[in-house]
Amino acid sequence: MPLDTFRISPLIRITLLLLYVALTVPLPFLAIATQTPISPTLFWGGIAIGFGILYGVLCERVEVDEQEIRVTYPAWVRALGRRGWSLPWARVCDLQMRTTGQGGLVYYFVTPERDRAYLLPMRVVGFARLVQVVTERTGLDTSDVRPLAQPWMYLILLGVTVVLMLVDGWVVWTAIASPGLMGVA
Repeated sequence: MPLDTFRISPLIRITLLLLYVALTVPLPFLAIATQTPISPTLFWGGIAIGFGILYGVLCERVEVDEQEIRVTYPAWVRALGRRGWSLPWARVCDLQMRTTGQGGLVYYFVTPERDRAYLLPMRVVGFARLVQVVTERTGLDTSDVRPLAQPWMYLILLGVTVVLMLVDGWVVWTAIASPGLMGVA
C-alpha cells in the first residue's frame, strides 16, 4: 500500500489537453473547407484516439512507500504499452542531473549497476514533498533539485492556448458560415 501518491498537476493536465484540442479540432473543418481528399470522419477518429492517448499518459501517478518508488498508470493505459516502473529505495545510489534539449534540468535515479536510469517525476503536485521523501529514503542530497517547469510557465501557456482557441472558434465559424467553403451553394 503506498505511503503517498503524487499525480500530475491539474494545471499541467488541463493546459496540455486544451492545447491538444486547440491544435487539432479545426482540422476536420479545414479539411472540408479546402476539400481535402481525407475524410473529416478520419480526422475526428484520429483526434479522439490522440486525445485518449494523451489523457492516459497524463494519468501518471507516482507512488512511494517504505520500500520503493513507483510510476504507474491506470490498467487501460498499461494495456496500451505504457508500463511505468518501480525502483526499491535500497537500489538507489545516486541522483544525477542532466540538461534537456531546451536547457532545463532533469534528474535520474541511478542504480549501482548503472545499467538503467529512472527519471525523477517533476510535474507532480507536491513535488517538494516528493523530494523530501527521496531524501529521507535514500539519504541523497537533494538541496539543488528544483521542478522542471514553474507554474507561471503553464499559466502563460494556458493563456496562449485560450487565445488560440478563440482564433480556432473564429476559423471554424468562418468555415461553417461560408456556403462556398463548406460545399453548400
